[in-house]
Amino acid sequence: MDTTPAANGPNLLEVRGLTKIFGTLKACDQIDLTVAKGEIHALLGENGAGKSTLVKMLFGSLEPNGGEIRWNGQPVRITSPGVAKKLGIGMVFQHFSLFEALTAAENIALSLADDTPIGTIAAKSRALSYSYGLPLDPDSLVGDLSVGERQRIEIIRCLLQTPDLIILDEPTSVLTPQEADKLFETLERLRSEGKSILYISHRLEEVKRMCDRATVLRHGKVVGHCDPRQETPASLARMMVGSDVKMAERTTASVKGDELLGIRGLSRKPASPFAMPLKDIWLNVHGGEVVGIAGVAGNGQGELFEAISGEALQESADAVRIRGKTAGRMGISARRMLGAAFVPEERLGHGAAPRMKLSDNLLLSRHATDAKAFVGTAGLVKSGAIQQAAQRIIQVMDVRKSAPDPEAAALSGGNLQKFIIGRELDRNPSVMVVNQPTWGVDAGAAARIRQALIELARNGSAVLVISQDLDELFEISDSIAVMHNGELSKPIPIAEATLERIGLLMGGAEPGHIDHAKEVA
Repeated sequence: MDTTPAANGPNLLEVRGLTKIFGTLKACDQIDLTVAKGEIHALLGENGAGKSTLVKMLFGSLEPNGGEIRWNGQPVRITSPGVAKKLGIGMVFQHFSLFEALTAAENIALSLADDTPIGTIAAKSRALSYSYGLPLDPDSLVGDLSVGERQRIEIIRCLLQTPDLIILDEPTSVLTPQEADKLFETLERLRSEGKSILYISHRLEEVKRMCDRATVLRHGKVVGHCDPRQETPASLARMMVGSDVKMAERTTASVKGDELLGIRGLSRKPASPFAMPLKDIWLNVHGGEVVGIAGVAGNGQGELFEAISGEALQESADAVRIRGKTAGRMGISARRMLGAAFVPEERLGHGAAPRMKLSDNLLLSRHATDAKAFVGTAGLVKSGAIQQAAQRIIQVMDVRKSAPDPEAAALSGGNLQKFIIGRELDRNPSVMVVNQPTWGVDAGAAARIRQALIELARNGSAVLVISQDLDELFEISDSIAVMHNGELSKPIPIAEATLERIGLLMGGAEPGHIDHAKEVA
């Protein structure tokens, strides 16, 4: 690994000794970084290493406590995102900044400085999205879109501003492999046009594939620079963590236990004009197994999660069964009381209330299942017990934080994900349903989460994992089913599953109908 930065061309961006302090924590400590014109530069590090803090200073969302930023060789003070955009810096955040009640085109219009008619913006957005292989309906309401589709809005919104430097924070975390490939083609074209890209990703294979150079952060400091094309994913992970990172180990399930989660003929009408209807879905998940669900974003995965979790009730109580009990007409808390746990794909606002402390978020999700432990006989909250449980989760999941009990929004995306997953695992649930378990999580934390899900299953629980990361599903699943156009294929045992076969199902090239009589009998 190199210890000094080196660029192939003139520098577009130079960062010298950039420092950001929160209380007693140095989130960024004397950061040095250069990004050359026409290069894709990776910024690597664990969750909480300082990556997000650094790029927020570059984009004007945070003000540094010390150091210097130089743009095209000249010192600049970036006091707001507006100043950054005028300089030529664009950013796609990991957590979306979209108004759900507005259309995609209206959200894009809000980021533009001029008074371009909304119809023109919609036409440009549609054309640009299709040319980049990230199809987008500019008239669709954001509130009705999947996470993957919302990510497309963020990317297109940034590209419409024609920046010289594009900061991408986990841009492929919610994209399918095919969408990611199209994005990579776009990035290569931008690089050939002389644009620069600062690329944050925990997917080290794509860093090796796309990036010319990499800067590695650990605990807020630069620990080195390298050419990622000369490294392996294992060596890159070692630089980030400071030690070897073990992959999750999936032992073969010995014997299937009882059916703990059953879905029988689940159909659901679209809740809005842009939602996906669910069509006669059947699935059994037994104790001791992990069942994975793959699919292109927007094919009904979100609607399926809502139906299983109780966010959307079913007409038939028997459509969802948890530990043998009919649960289709039960709400979320009632399903939790049966021993189920749920982790949605969107962390902030869905998995956690952003402005509430971690301990308060813990109480919100477990007030029913842990009433005896968390609430006294007089109805008073046992704050000590809740704090103790929160600290136990933080320790077990290695959640990095800047305060003893911070607000959820104060954590990096990966650390918040670790807390939310840990919050549910701490209950040792009989049924665990997780949507995008390692979205935006570093290699070490992802391995910890995946191993925890495997161990939960091997201890007798039924685990259902919805993920767009096919490598993840092949790593942890005992069988994989595919959602396409609101239908669910028959699960394929992992020994018989191939990337090609799963990819065909994702594209709808093979029928995915299940033999209900045989599967449920």
